[in-house]
Amino acid sequence: MSESHREALAHLLYGINSDGCLVLLTGDVGIGKTTICRCLLEQLPKTTDVALVFNPKLSAEELVRAICEELMILPELENPSNKDYIDRLNRHLLDAHSKGRTTALIIDEAQNLEPEVLEQLRLLTNLETNTHKLLRIILIGQPELRDILEHEKLSQVNQRITSRYHITALQPDDINNYIHHRLSVAGNETGRLFSAKAIGYIVKYTNGIPRLINLLCDRALLGAYAENSDHVDIRIIKRAGEEIFTEPPPRPAFFKNSFFRLSLLLPIALCFVAFVYYIGIPFNTGKRGATPLVNQTTHQEQTVQAATPGKEEAGESRPSRINITPPVRLPALSEFIFNEEEPQAAE
Repeated sequence: MSESHREALAHLLYGINSDGCLVLLTGDVGIGKTTICRCLLEQLPKTTDVALVFNPKLSAEELVRAICEELMILPELENPSNKDYIDRLNRHLLDAHSKGRTTALIIDEAQNLEPEVLEQLRLLTNLETNTHKLLRIILIGQPELRDILEHEKLSQVNQRITSRYHITALQPDDINNYIHHRLSVAGNETGRLFSAKAIGYIVKYTNGIPRLINLLCDRALLGAYAENSDHVDIRIIKRAGEEIFTEPPPRPAFFKNSFFRLSLLLPIALCFVAFVYYIGIPFNTGKRGATPLVNQTTHQEQTVQAATPGKEEAGESRPSRINITPPVRLPALSEFIFNEEEPQAAE
């Protein structure tokens, strides 16, 4: 397990062995929550009784009945009510506590619990002695479970949570170690089956999600076997990715960060301003060394007169002077940006 997975397992063990009542574990889809739950069951002491609920799409009454069925403490009545189940559960917890045993309830996919079911779980935490809680409850779910518990109607449930932990994705070094560990467990002792570029592709397109890593590596190994190749190169891993990912993978979290987006846009904006400033220099007035527009009319008149020689001798009539109106000069954009004074119109 990665460091994040080991810390998550430690939080669950602490929650069961301590006197807490509610422990919350969250993580993205395919991050390994159920795997951690199985590791927890393997490491629990023999004095711990566990009730597992993997399908939380239940009503409050059905949940209490499922807990009693898991602990094999069904009431002896023909048609027991919800109160009968709770009374039978309370007697069992008191008896187990007197014998030095601990009872834990683990609910997977807890984001599917209805608010009234979560309220029923809160009421079950009231089963206690003067000094100890009789039932430890562990809620395992996706990140939206935290948003559900933040709702005002569930504030009492949220306050009962004594330990929280969120599992993060595998880091690049963890992904490399994870792949080689699984290969070694499978019996690979000949060396690296994935090239460095193939590992880089896996890091980029799985975002550290173990389930996606497993799928991609499995398909890539099958492709290498089909091509009679002794390793997975970048070409094989890309083909495997095209078969698995029907849509582009999600972007890493740092691309979603507003500061990161601003750091990309700021240089572009500065380059644009510099470009506008550079283009606007020739249209400035004499302040920045450009040619003044006052004498442009006289220069254009002389040019026209020099370009029409001999027409007077040929008897053609022409005006003695051609007045060319200078074009209207629009102030450059750079003047509005960089000049503190208002632009002066040409005479």
